[in-house]
Amino acid sequence: MTTRVGLVLDCRDPATLAGFWADALGYQPIGAADNYFLLLPPDGEAGPQFLLQRVPEPKAGKNRMHFDIHTPDIEAEATRLAGIGATRVAQEPLSEHGSSWILMHDPEGNEFCVCDAAGDAC
Repeated sequence: MTTRVGLVLDCRDPATLAGFWADALGYQPIGAADNYFLLLPPDGEAGPQFLLQRVPEPKAGKNRMHFDIHTPDIEAEATRLAGIGATRVAQEPLSEHGSSWILMHDPEGNEFCVCDAAGDAC
């Protein structure tokens, strides 16, 4: 039996947020159906499917789960992501246990981190 992981992000506007996350992750936008928009990893690459789900209520409080985007140059990646709609939460990177990361928000305010690729976790 093969187990696969899919991620679901509650949001107000799945189509708009799908554009941001497709660019941010390099995922392929597959399409929308009713209150959902599906993104998949590029052809031939492993990774979870990513489903954006419309919900009526606005985001309230901190996310209980978030994305970590691992990259060798966190400053360059944070700048790229800000250029497509993300917001940098703190100007200085955070560091702990040999890892550094930049805390950001997507266009709807969901938290995510841009982490250095050298660290095991952030």
